Amino acid sequence: MPETAMPFRIARIQAWSLRVPVRTPVATSFGVMHNRPAVFLRIEDAAGAAGWGEVFANWPAAGAEHRVNLLIDDIADLVLGREWNDPAEMFGELSRATHIRALQCGEPGPFRQVIAGLDIAAWDMAARRHGLPLAKLLSSEAADRVPVYASGIHIDAAAAVIAAARAAGFRGFKVKVGFDRTSDPAKVIECSRQLLPGESLYADANQAWTREEARHFLKAVTEAGLGWIEEPIACDAPDGDWIDLARLNVPLAAGENIAGTDDFDHVLSLGALRFVQPDVCKWGGVSGNLAVARDTLRRGHIYCPHFLGGGIGLIASAHVLAAAGGAGLLEVDVNPNPLRDALASSSDFVRDGYWHLSPRPGLGIDGIPAELHDHVTLWRETG
Repeated sequence: MPETAMPFRIARIQAWSLRVPVRTPVATSFGVMHNRPAVFLRIEDAAGAAGWGEVFANWPAAGAEHRVNLLIDDIADLVLGREWNDPAEMFGELSRATHIRALQCGEPGPFRQVIAGLDIAAWDMAARRHGLPLAKLLSSEAADRVPVYASGIHIDAAAAVIAAARAAGFRGFKVKVGFDRTSDPAKVIECSRQLLPGESLYADANQAWTREEARHFLKAVTEAGLGWIEEPIACDAPDGDWIDLARLNVPLAAGENIAGTDDFDHVLSLGALRFVQPDVCKWGGVSGNLAVARDTLRRGHIYCPHFLGGGIGLIASAHVLAAAGGAGLLEVDVNPNPLRDALASSSDFVRDGYWHLSPRPGLGIDGIPAELHDHVTLWRETG
């Protein structure tokens, strides 16, 4: 973490839930999203300095509004008016202070996600104060661009979507599988045959299979040369299942449904994952994800941040990846999402297989664009 002083005191919190209906639902092996949600938040200190963050809200369908209320009604009292030495201190203290509250209601995930959004906003505010892009605040050696790949590609629509993503500047593509055990392998192989030199193909099963089903898929797609298979089995499957699959022909990736430094330490110690994929808006924010990223690299694995949400979290993911270094890839969902594109459109950031970071201070975000105001479903503030 940076050695520069970053004390702050939050005087005001604002939060918005937004939803945009989509013509083509986003399908995964575990369910379908019929709209694109997001939770954006803004913090402000007494002098008017501000920072923006994002809270995971993709699932369940009622998640966005719930997380706004959770932030304002149950977590804000732990934040407002307190002096923090830096965002990492706030992240750690809020994680400890909300532990019993999360146990009481059986909802550790939403608490973690709200804290992650607050952490992102605090880091954005700190970087703005120093006049630096967030990546440069986190590391003076941060890159100004990171490799990128297109994700969210349903296997049944892969040919057309990959062609469009290629034209938009992507050179890596991740297809969604786990829908049909009989036909999925052949479809993946066909996708691999359409790749151009220098391009890569990945697959994501979203925890769809048992160990035996995953073994069958991996053996069937050997000739596809997949860069990785993501979440072929449940993230809480027995260690032995992950170790068994790691012996096969495709590198394993996971992490979006893992939370906490202890759990990531266990996963890294197990050695089954080649690619480790925490989500900046689901757990950890910048503080937790940067620590996991650096530990991942130190142990010889590859950090590739997971992301599926609005534009603020995507930009934050790019900055953490740039600060961490390594050979990781930034995930960019290419399904239609105005809540992403109004702030972080691929047409503005992606060129020749790379995401190019903005040189503006912090995350480079000034506010919620006017075209999104009609999609706000709930707005609350306190302080």
